[in-house]
Order: sequence, then C-alpha cells, then structure tokens
Amino acid sequence: MKTIIVYMSRHGCTEKAVKILAEHLGKDISVKNLKNENAPDIDGYDTVIIGGSIHAGQIQTEIRRFCQRNMEKLLKKKTGLFVCCMETGKTAEDQFNNAFPEELRNHATEKGMFGGEFDFAKMSAFEKRIIEKVANITESISLLDRTAIKDFAGKFR
Repeated sequence: MKTIIVYMSRHGCTEKAVKILAEHLGKDISVKNLKNENAPDIDGYDTVIIGGSIHAGQIQTEIRRFCQRNMEKLLKKKTGLFVCCMETGKTAEDQFNNAFPEELRNHATEKGMFGGEFDFAKMSAFEKRIIEKVANITESISLLDRTAIKDFAGKFR
C-alpha cells in the first residue's frame, strides 16, 4: 500500500511526530510538509494521513483547505488524522474535532492526539509572551507522546 503523510509544522513538533510515525509505518511512505511544499496530488496513494499542530485552538489553514479540497478523494481512501497540541482530555478532543470536518473524522480509520511542545528557541518574542501569559510556561517543554504515535502506527497498519 502506498501511503502519504500530509502535514504542517510551524515550530517542528509535528515534523518530529511525522518522522517517528513514518519510521513505525515502514516502507513506501511519502511525506509532504505544506509549510514549504505545494499540496500533493493524492490520486496515486491508497492511504492518506493528515496532521497538524494546534495554535490558539486552531489547526493551520493550509491543513483545513487541503481537507476541504480533497474531501471526495479522501472519503474513498484509508485515512488517518492527528494533531499535535499541548492540551489534554476534553479540550484536546474539542481541538481535534474542530480541526477536521465531521465527515472526514467519521471516515478516518485512526485518529491521534500526539501531545505537543513549546520550543522557545523557535518562537518569536510575541509568541513567547503569549505562551507565558496564557499557559504560564516560561521555558521550552516537550510533551510529545511517542507511545501515542507508535500506537497510531500499529493500529493504522
């Protein structure tokens, strides 16, 4: 089965998650970061995994557009969805649900919430101030859930 992972990463957390995910999925995996690549044509793929990071409660616009523009095709393929976010529990679930259209969420074979990171070295001064004020976090922190990523890959295969 030919698989593509389409994602967007602003500060690198989602990119780390995708690398781990691709390692666990095995061979014949294509990876496209919409931050610096055009949206791919998914016709040649059997499986599509889509993910992004949550910022201020929202997934990146490019991920949302990719899902909307490819909805008909995605609903005919094996599909997985994931987010990287610092929230947990009900808040994380709400952010996941807000990130992807209901029809696509219902169709998805696997859904994942992979935790997140605040990497102050990659943030602007404005972003750091927001994180300090809203989350009361003053230094870099990683809550990336490698077990959740591995479990997603295992169930997805």
